[in-house]
This record gives sequence, structure tokens and C-alpha cells, in this order.
Amino acid sequence: MSQIVLIVDDDITSLKLAMSIIEKDYRVATAISGEMTLKYLEKNRPDLILLDLNMPDMDGLEVMEVLSADPEYSKIPVIFLTATHSPQIEAQCLDVGALDFVSKPFIPQVLRSRVRRILELYNFKDQLDAMVEERSKEIMDKAEKKSEIQNTVIVGLANLIEERENSTGAHVRNVQIYVKMLCEALREQRVYAPQITDEFMEHIYYLASLHDVGKIKISDAILQKNGVLSEEEFGIMRNHTRYGADIMDELLAGCTSEDCWRTAHDVVLYHHERWDGTGYPEGLAGENIPLAGRIVAVADTFDTFCEDCMDKGEDADESQAFAMLREAAGTRLDPRIVEVFVTLEDKLKEMIKEGVL
Repeated sequence: MSQIVLIVDDDITSLKLAMSIIEKDYRVATAISGEMTLKYLEKNRPDLILLDLNMPDMDGLEVMEVLSADPEYSKIPVIFLTATHSPQIEAQCLDVGALDFVSKPFIPQVLRSRVRRILELYNFKDQLDAMVEERSKEIMDKAEKKSEIQNTVIVGLANLIEERENSTGAHVRNVQIYVKMLCEALREQRVYAPQITDEFMEHIYYLASLHDVGKIKISDAILQKNGVLSEEEFGIMRNHTRYGADIMDELLAGCTSEDCWRTAHDVVLYHHERWDGTGYPEGLAGENIPLAGRIVAVADTFDTFCEDCMDKGEDADESQAFAMLREAAGTRLDPRIVEVFVTLEDKLKEMIKEGVL
């Protein structure tokens, strides 16, 4: 049975246009006011709500407040529809719990894409919840099987994020490889060695791929924008670390060890903190930044530097990325971790030459 999308808009023309765009792929229900929306929800449960922001009597934000306050309604994903084009409005929509927004007048490809992506994400989450529940009942060795399930979830989520950014998935794979090699080198060279246990290495290897999971809640308009983000847009983008931490907290709650949850939280929330204290989201400095965040920051930054160098043309190579990494030590990145990472230069260059990276 196809999924149900509830379209809420007091403008009948916009309502009919939205219906015509998505009705071939989904069952569509409609409401022309906030009051009708809540009445519909008393007896029905749509898979997604497209909610007009500007409506008389009860606007979209007021409807969203009611939905957020109800344990059942709050599970329904919401995309706002708005004719107002501004980063401030977008930020307001996301702050009240919407997952995305679509501007009017609708572009059919954009509306279909946003609806499809959000429903895919929630389908994946529902399948995960069902899988965890089923496996938990069937398997006595819970610790081993939960780990297997979590790793499957991690790969799936990471690939979904990369798809949204029109990426090939190479960044996620590369960061994982860098993190694994870096942790091994740190322990071998006795840098932060007591903290880098076998369990820590296993957790951070898989969880490093989810460092940008919070970008799921950043709209395509910003995530796929060509060119430099405005100050307001960058402010919204910075929120992906907090969004990601919230997602991981919800996803892993009750189905993983405390150490695994802590590593996930630290990777996602703190990988954009800077050694000099000028990063985000909390402006932590030095070793106050959790180790998992500092390690992933080095791996993530190096791969970004490599991508930037390759974009400059045929004369650029990974040597420039290593030079840029050295310059970032002590300001952006933990200098001790960078010092260990650059000892891997020859090995990494060989792997890049062989096409492993």
C-alpha cells in the first residue's frame, strides 16, 4: 500500500498543484486549515505532512507546536511550504521541528525530491526499529547481535547522507580508513594510548562515517547550493552537529553500550571544534575537546584538503594536503594527532596511487 501524504494549505490553487505533483506516487489527503489538520489526525496517521506556513487563524508554526507536544503526532515528519524566501524563515521552520521546507511556487522536481528523501529516511528508521526489536527477541547474545545491527545502520545512514550531498560515498570511506590507521598509529606511538582501547577503535571506526549525520536535517537548498553560503545559511549549516548528536542519542538509546553511545556523541557533536577554541558548537579548546572528536576532525579535514587540492587541477596532489594539514596543527587541529598522522604520509600516498583511497 502506498504511503499517505497530508497536504495542508489554505490556498486551493497551491493545494491542487502539490496534489498533481505527488499523487502518482503517493496517496494524498488534504486539509485547508490547521483545525482541519488536527481533526484529520484524530483518526488518521499520514506518513508525511506538507504544511503551509502562512494560514489564517492557525498558522503552520502553531500547528507544529501542537504536533510537537503530542508523543504520537511528533513522530510524523513535516515539510513546511512557504512563499517567503529567507534564511530566517528557514531557521524558524527547522527550530520548531520541521525536517525541510519547500518554496512556492513549487518546482515539481524539487517537491518530489524532498518528499521522497524524507520518506526514505523515515522508512529506513522504521525498518531499523523493527529489526532491532525482532533481533532482540530472537538472539540471546544481545551484545554481539546489536553490534551487527548497528554497523548495518551506520553504513545505511552514511550512504544516505552522501547521496543527499550528491557525493559518491568516497569521503565517508576515506574518513573511516584514515581514522583506523590514525588510531593504530597513535597507540603504536603511545600518543593518547591509554584512551585508545580496542573497544574505542572499533566504535570510532564505524561511527566516523556518521560524523555529518546531522546534515539530514539541513535542507537541500543549503546542502546542495553552488557557491559560498551566506552568513545566515552557514549559521544553519553549523547546526548539523547538534542535530546529529540528537539523532544519535535517539537512535542508540537503549540499544548500545555506554561507551559506544559516548563515542558516537563525541564524534558527531565535536568534530568541528578547533584546538584554539574558535570552533563550534561549544567553542571548546585543546584537550577539553573529546578525543574522538579530535581524531575525526583530523581525518575529515585531511580528506577535505585532498578534495580541494584535486579541484585545483592536474598539478595539485596530496602533498599539498599534507602541507595544509601541518599548517592547521595547533590552531584548527590537535598538534600531537597531526604529528602522528603525517608519519603515515608515504603509506597514504601509496594507497592513493593504488586507488585504495
